[in-house]
Amino acid sequence: MSAAPYEPSDRLYLWLLTRPQQPVPIGELNLVRSTQGVSLRYADSWLQRGFPLSEDLPLIDEEFLPTEKGAAAGAVDDARPDRWGERVIRFIDKPKRLSLLEYLYFAGDDRFGALGVSTSPGEYLPRRSGPLPALKDADELHELIRKVQNNEPVPLEQRRLIAPGATMGGARPKALIEIAGDQWVIKFSDGDPADTPLIEHAAMTLAQKAGIRTAETLPVRLTHGHAVAIKRFDRLGGLRLHSLSAGVALRAAGERFGYPELAQLLRRRGVTEGDAYVAQMRELFRRMVFNILIDNTDDHEKNHALLMIDAQQYELSPAFDVLPSGQALGFQQMRVGEQEADSTVANALSMSPMNGLTKNEAVKEAQAVARAVEGWKQHFTGCGVTGGDIDLYAEQIDRPFLRDQRRDFGD
Repeated sequence: MSAAPYEPSDRLYLWLLTRPQQPVPIGELNLVRSTQGVSLRYADSWLQRGFPLSEDLPLIDEEFLPTEKGAAAGAVDDARPDRWGERVIRFIDKPKRLSLLEYLYFAGDDRFGALGVSTSPGEYLPRRSGPLPALKDADELHELIRKVQNNEPVPLEQRRLIAPGATMGGARPKALIEIAGDQWVIKFSDGDPADTPLIEHAAMTLAQKAGIRTAETLPVRLTHGHAVAIKRFDRLGGLRLHSLSAGVALRAAGERFGYPELAQLLRRRGVTEGDAYVAQMRELFRRMVFNILIDNTDDHEKNHALLMIDAQQYELSPAFDVLPSGQALGFQQMRVGEQEADSTVANALSMSPMNGLTKNEAVKEAQAVARAVEGWKQHFTGCGVTGGDIDLYAEQIDRPFLRDQRRDFGD
């Protein structure tokens, strides 16, 4: 925990931690009471030697205000916790005030990306939570999460285990752990009828068979059910990578939340060396088709991320949070093609040139993905998913709407 108790303030300070041992001040964060948001103003030193954190935060000397109520300006919004993190902060830290500025501070030092929040402009003084728990602590973490969910007391000496989980996005219960010197996010079931963590591991490894780069996953056996550990892709050895969610990046570019728009952002801002952005645009197409065919309709703009390399170019992160939603919605969370968010491969093909693909190339990509998804039951069985859980998900994945699509393209 912090050396000194945190007292509510209308101003905190943003730092860059790409090299954690050499933190660099970026500027000041101010509470905007009229919109319940947080603004950013760059420090003079950052204006001279820094870079725009996102396209809507250019290197100019002005206060950048949030564009939406309850949000932070530009890339700073990705430094905040999501619903689970906010719940942990309210339960464990019990701040005297619960503005967005407090949530940004109490998210701590291990948040997504390379931004840090400090109480001081001249020294990086974040909220620290001590050493991370280890894989062997998984069952204890699971029990602590149950206590948070049920508003039961958590002993003071155990709070350090669960506190780092406030740093990561998403609504599902999760924590941070260390495995062999690397940071992993460990996710738990949220009272689901199926063993959702094991389903996520199975879906992520199935995606690899479809030619998709995914974050590394590890199923973790618990006394009851499983958790799934996901290796952090925003860490590289001792370095932290400045990262943006697709939502922040597309909003900064003034674009709609859509796969075609994200592909075009990669064309414009992606890694140019060896035309790497072309391969990433095409992989994004495969991810879109996979999400459609596996019934992952929770593919919203926060479930895609971009990593910024030293040249301030964007690189598509490994895929994460990929699993069947089990809702049979028939539409995705992001725009797919000319028929907006409709969950059809034909809709994905309708705007495939925006992914750098000819119609024939796109059909071949869709066929490869469909063939991989056609074997989903065998793959899930091989990952240890029970027959009952497979039957439950088959009600959506194998319904005629999706089954006919994948067989049309998988033949």
